[in-house]
Amino acid sequence: MKPTLSFFAMLATSVTAFAAPKEILLFEDQFERNESDDSKEEIGKGWKSNSAKRAKGNKQVDLKDGAMHITFHPEADHAVSVVHPAEFQDGKVTVKFMLPTEADSLGLNFADLKFKEVHAGHLCMVKINPKSVQINDMKTGMMNKEIYDARKAKKSTPEHKALLKNKTKRFPNPLEAGKWHSLSVLIMGDTMSVTINEKEVGSFSSEGIAHPTKRLLRVAVPKKAIIDDLKIYALPKS
Repeated sequence: MKPTLSFFAMLATSVTAFAAPKEILLFEDQFERNESDDSKEEIGKGWKSNSAKRAKGNKQVDLKDGAMHITFHPEADHAVSVVHPAEFQDGKVTVKFMLPTEADSLGLNFADLKFKEVHAGHLCMVKINPKSVQINDMKTGMMNKEIYDARKAKKSTPEHKALLKNKTKRFPNPLEAGKWHSLSVLIMGDTMSVTINEKEVGSFSSEGIAHPTKRLLRVAVPKKAIIDDLKIYALPKS
């Protein structure tokens, strides 16, 4: 007896389910809440920012209209960093975002503060502006302790400079400022892939991206950005 069409459909479903392990939702935030005191940062749900340390305590993160509004304060000496624990090896982050002006950008930075061979735990990062997307391996690139210390002391070697050229990749990707966009960042092994508005922008493979434990997600904003509907997933090993 010949197999029926339904048999092949069931077989295809089984193969697909086996090939794509189920994502494990680690954290999600819709930002549907307000601060009890609008003059203070009360982000909630486990979020922390660097405003106390780097912006003299001035408020840089505001919850309003069901979204997180992030704005660099003029007295700050560092880009805004809004941090949440997120422990995985392979994983995915999805988020809606808006860049208010053409001068703005948004970074998703994955870090491990327990790993002391890099500055401030920096492992890998994607940075998005209205013109392009850039993916960086910082673990074996610019935040590697030896390279970072040499750069800070203005003693970078030609070898350092040559190596750094291979630790980042940029993809042209025009975006309209002042409008909402969807973002998905996927990390699998040594590869980070970026999808915006359901279109894959590009992927970059480099050894530092495969760091065994990403422990923190840092939302990095040098000027302004707005985010909403953020989800963090772990991808189990097959």
